Amino acid sequence: MDPLADLQDHIPNQSIYHSADFITRFVHAFAVSFLFIVVSELGDKTFFIAAILAMRRPRMIVFLGSIFALGLMHTFSVLVGMSAKLIPRYLTQTIASVLLLVFGGKMVYDGCRMKEGCEQEEFEEVKQEVSKGETGEDEAENGGNRITNGRIFLRRWISPVFLQAFTLTFLAEWGDRSQLTTIVLAAREEPFGITMGGILGHSICTGLAVLGGKFLSEKISTRTVTIIGGIVFIGFALYSFIYRNS
Repeated sequence: MDPLADLQDHIPNQSIYHSADFITRFVHAFAVSFLFIVVSELGDKTFFIAAILAMRRPRMIVFLGSIFALGLMHTFSVLVGMSAKLIPRYLTQTIASVLLLVFGGKMVYDGCRMKEGCEQEEFEEVKQEVSKGETGEDEAENGGNRITNGRIFLRRWISPVFLQAFTLTFLAEWGDRSQLTTIVLAAREEPFGITMGGILGHSICTGLAVLGGKFLSEKISTRTVTIIGGIVFIGFALYSFIYRNS
């Protein structure tokens, strides 16, 4: 019996096994990330920012600026989560499950305390913030300071609308619930699946905001979406606890 022949027969089987295992982990991570981003971002501040800007500016440029900021932030969050894999797996799984349980509980609590129609109030608040930002930019341009000179330089190469959408979205997303959730998920799931699923989720939410954000803000109940999102978070956290201990 030739040991080398046995080894050669074994290698393809191992390769197929690892490929199938990767696909399973990728699909699971992709689906989880997509679902979590959608329930987190629908009716969120970044959703309203894209909707308001698209009412005044070219929709495609607003979409590109917003999704570039969201994609950059999402990828950064995945990298941060991947660094947590240096910690023992059982510990990261426990921490991730606890955090998801906390996030979910807070979402359900906040959703129950919301009043029906609160999405219109938030829409108007974000609209005022965007208007103030535009007014501040106009005043800065009239002042002719160094910052303005830098902006003028950037605007020679990049669309001002793109810069506005990117900046407002990036600042709104920093420290947001979806960013923290992405870090938690990347610490326990397949990172490439988390990245791709999250970017697709962001793209769909931003696309909906750009195409019909004002209409959707009147039809979508932020209270309902928040409560459902919280239940999803709690359900996944409990599933993680059971799966880890099984």
